[in-house]
Amino acid sequence: MSEARLNPDGTDQDDWDDHWDRYGEAAKGNPANDYRHAMILKLLGPLPKGSVLLDIGSGQGQFAVDYQAENPDVTVFGVEYSGEGVRRAQQSAERAGVGARFFERNLLEPVTLAADQLPATHAVCSEVLEHVEDPTTLMRNALSLLAPGAKVVVTVPGGPRSAFDRHIGHFRHFTAAALHEVLTDAGLDVDRVLRTGFPFFNLYKLAVVARGEKLVEDMARRGPADESSGLEKAVTAFFRRTFPHNRDDSRFGWQLAAVAHVPLVR
Repeated sequence: MSEARLNPDGTDQDDWDDHWDRYGEAAKGNPANDYRHAMILKLLGPLPKGSVLLDIGSGQGQFAVDYQAENPDVTVFGVEYSGEGVRRAQQSAERAGVGARFFERNLLEPVTLAADQLPATHAVCSEVLEHVEDPTTLMRNALSLLAPGAKVVVTVPGGPRSAFDRHIGHFRHFTAAALHEVLTDAGLDVDRVLRTGFPFFNLYKLAVVARGEKLVEDMARRGPADESSGLEKAVTAFFRRTFPHNRDDSRFGWQLAAVAHVPLVR
């Protein structure tokens, strides 16, 4: 990992153990997360019985656990840099009574499969690449966990970075061309890159940008048991209703999604 990058308050932008401890509960049920998860499911399509799904940068396991609960005939693994994220994810799987398993891995270094971990036939990597200085290396190392021909769905943010994005360590936001280049250089064959989210996801991001440092301060003060305000609940309800009406692909879209696959011969 590169040298620590500090926020104005002295916290480490790249300390994901701390980030999940501070913001983990708030991330659950976020309408933007739910929108991305629905889009990933659409791009993945139905997985055949016996498939193996790998969540690259699985965070606190929300997507992987939910997927396993709905698809018991698929084996689900997650790999995550943060020990706190892995702990939360495994606890979530155990509470849900599902078999998804999670491993702590630094994908900026070469990795190998765990002793009982199968090569993945499908993989997702959602909102991860913006957090690392070298996303090409991360994806290239992840290929060692995937089977030849594996289908891979990747999402990354586009558009402007907010103060909160910078606070949690976004190195960059992507264009469609930049995402295509990263995945190609990592050794993947890219099938398509979609610029989704116009207009309502863009509007959501503009609201986050407009709140600036105030959002960072509010999130830092909020405890896990604190309820959202009436205004926050109304805004969340608005975006839940409108996000399904976003365009799947538009040159103005600020949520990027790519579908790629591992070559059969490497």
